[in-house]
Amino acid sequence: MGGAPVPAPRGRRGGTRQRPPSRRRRTDGRTAGRTDGRPGTARDGGTRRAGQKRQGKNGGKGRRRALRWTATVLSLLILATGAAGYLYYEHLNSRIKKDRLTLGRTMPGHKANAAGQTPLNILVIGSDARNSKENQQLGGAKETFNSAPLADVQMLIHLSADRSNISVVSMPRDTMLRIPECADPKTGKVHPASDWVQTNESLGRGGAGCTVATWYELTGITIDHFMMIDFAGVVSMADAIGGVPVCVKQNIHSRTPTGEGSGLRLAAGTTPIQGEDALKWLRTRYGFGDGTDLARTRAQHMYMNSMVRQLRKNTKLSDPVKLRKLAEAAIDALTVDEGIESVKKLLDIGNELKDVAPERITMSRIPVDYSKRPGFTGKVEPIPGEAENVFRMIREDIALDGKDAKDGKNGKGTKGGKDSAGGKGSEDGKKPGAAAQDPAAAPAEIGVLVRNGTGGDGALPQRGRASEVSALLQGKGFTQAVADTAVDPRKATLIRFSNVELEGDAQAVAKALGIPLTSVRKSTDVTGIELTVGADWRLGSAFPEPQVSNKTPESANALRGDQGGCMDVQPGFTW
Repeated sequence: MGGAPVPAPRGRRGGTRQRPPSRRRRTDGRTAGRTDGRPGTARDGGTRRAGQKRQGKNGGKGRRRALRWTATVLSLLILATGAAGYLYYEHLNSRIKKDRLTLGRTMPGHKANAAGQTPLNILVIGSDARNSKENQQLGGAKETFNSAPLADVQMLIHLSADRSNISVVSMPRDTMLRIPECADPKTGKVHPASDWVQTNESLGRGGAGCTVATWYELTGITIDHFMMIDFAGVVSMADAIGGVPVCVKQNIHSRTPTGEGSGLRLAAGTTPIQGEDALKWLRTRYGFGDGTDLARTRAQHMYMNSMVRQLRKNTKLSDPVKLRKLAEAAIDALTVDEGIESVKKLLDIGNELKDVAPERITMSRIPVDYSKRPGFTGKVEPIPGEAENVFRMIREDIALDGKDAKDGKNGKGTKGGKDSAGGKGSEDGKKPGAAAQDPAAAPAEIGVLVRNGTGGDGALPQRGRASEVSALLQGKGFTQAVADTAVDPRKATLIRFSNVELEGDAQAVAKALGIPLTSVRKSTDVTGIELTVGADWRLGSAFPEPQVSNKTPESANALRGDQGGCMDVQPGFTW
């Protein structure tokens, strides 16, 4: 499609003569997006004679693009209504539900690339809200009716600055993390910060803006927009597509002896699904893989990839009445941030996404591992080094498919030298990492001042990080460790000591936390021992292994958009 929908003329107003039916604009998808009455070019969606082919080296490939159906639907709806088009366009605008983008800290803007382009980050949230009759029928679980909604699906869509690739990062529903303080904009209720809760609870603490704030708190990634959809929205969108092929290796029935499960029932092989079956696929946990939320995330990625391929294969939607009903159903099911002020803005975003080829779309998840903490069996938490590496790649606009990745030696990754340790080297000329001459004192006798430097990569500091690391030291016997309120932004964690007698003590601190001795430096800028927690250690209790490659870690479970596959079925859920 070309640009945004153009309101049809209102007929005889101000001397403007309405075109006779035979001369009215076509509504078959070949109309130009211009407003001056002149034909457009093939480039901007202009008219072409029947049978005329698009020229150029790509031939006819550009005619079928992912998400083009969205623009087709709404353009047809608006143009096909003739003189009433403008009123209907405003009608759709009035039905878009909006909410605040973030209920947490203000996010900084994006840094432009050499061409002046900036990336686009959209957080897609799937709500399990059961606050309407339709959603209650689809969602079941009567005991949860009208309770606080949960963000059971969370996917960050990153469109690169040059618009060449898309990276999607999912957060499993069972991820345990810190949720920042959020104030409900409707009720004014303040939900205090919680340090170790399940990520899907963020939605019930004031709305989607709290989920956005939670993502930013964890990742440091600036989020431009959110789009939240509920059960009914998933069903209507699946119906609009006309069926999405999915595949399972064995027959599956997602139902436990106690009645839990989505109810999905499919025969082995590939089956096109839509409507409620699509919703069941996206919600299935019991029966896929190992029966955990990680397997469900994989199934969601397979569905989305298949959906994109299906849209590119067949995007013909020709029933205006059906399209109108579907568009209204989708609008009713959608909640967006206040920056998406109109249907036109939604179309603009769709047009930005549509031209990325499936092979440059990468589905992944936040690298997580099962929690070892008592009482949290089955829950997962981010793997500090690997998760931060994925976050950094998104922040630095590095494609997760590896096709434009450059390692640290080429200047785009984490490098050694001044930035890696935040200093100029040891002031006494001693080679960093050499063992200290004097032995260390007992941990309880070593004083350590801990500062937060996690904002050293341009993101806002990870709130409370100095307190978290000082608590870690205290737990290891360094009872004199204290957190400083001052921030000292650095890309990499650094331990400095003021005189040679403290070198052994400083190295003991490093060894206790797993920090390399090369990050221990003598400096006259400090008094005693100071530990600055850098942007390379935003998360976790273990210092991460250094990441010098911009390759997506295996734990992200990446899947390209042009890759198919079948889901493994969990034993006991076959028929």
